[in-house]
Amino acid sequence: MQTLVPLCALLLLLFSAQADVVAKFEDNCSEFFYHKKVPKWGESTDGAVRICQRYGEGSNSKFHFATLYDTKHRIAVYSAYVIELPMNGGQDSRLWLIEPQLVDTTWKGEMEEERILKQEHSGIDLGKKQALNEDYKESVFDRGHLNPNGHHSENHKRAATYTLTNVVPQNHKLNTEAWRKYEAKLLTKIKSCTKAFVLVGAVPSEDNWIVKNNVKSVNIPDFLWNAYCCVDNNDKPKLRGAASAKNSEDNKVNELTLDQLKEFLKIPKEAEGVLFDKDCTS
Repeated sequence: MQTLVPLCALLLLLFSAQADVVAKFEDNCSEFFYHKKVPKWGESTDGAVRICQRYGEGSNSKFHFATLYDTKHRIAVYSAYVIELPMNGGQDSRLWLIEPQLVDTTWKGEMEEERILKQEHSGIDLGKKQALNEDYKESVFDRGHLNPNGHHSENHKRAATYTLTNVVPQNHKLNTEAWRKYEAKLLTKIKSCTKAFVLVGAVPSEDNWIVKNNVKSVNIPDFLWNAYCCVDNNDKPKLRGAASAKNSEDNKVNELTLDQLKEFLKIPKEAEGVLFDKDCTS
């Protein structure tokens, strides 16, 4: 009987190490943050959960990026990922996925197709804490990626970006024109680097929503933002910068310094306010 407690503890540890919805990014997927330091900013968001975005089956099941997800607004606060250079292209994916553990923490960790989860768990509301594909149907808004598939060359990493926990309702013109061009420009900016740590997030609106069946379904953010910290092969910072864009027909991206972005996001100046460790200066 004395061996049961350690055995149970071990099993719980093994399970928690594999979960997608986690208590702390540091325990599971800190590699997507500069110096493995997770920003404290945003963590107090009401209803926020941490998702280590896992995709793949068997030995191919891996964490590909991290998302701080706002279950109240059903959009991400931000997604954190790494661009590793050089980029070699890859196959695209259009298979939209959702996060099973936002429905039930005992469900499997890998992101999954909505239709499969409906077959496996009939009669359960899958969208109580996350956006579903149907929320975007017949909407004038795009499913706008935060972590874009075009910033990855491996097929599994590209496919993993097609989870609805990584998208927000984005103005179509902005998504297909100015924001897409900025994403491409960022790849050019960081060509001299070995890799870049990137945060992309959204600022929720006060009361602007996609409405389904007279119910506020998904918040339409007022702004999108981007921040990057680009390092050399010795992990020394080479470039850093940021951008913001109003989520509208204005179709304009404003390139900023990190300090300007923090001021825009009303992030406090003390240490808790940094998006990257030491502001990506050392």
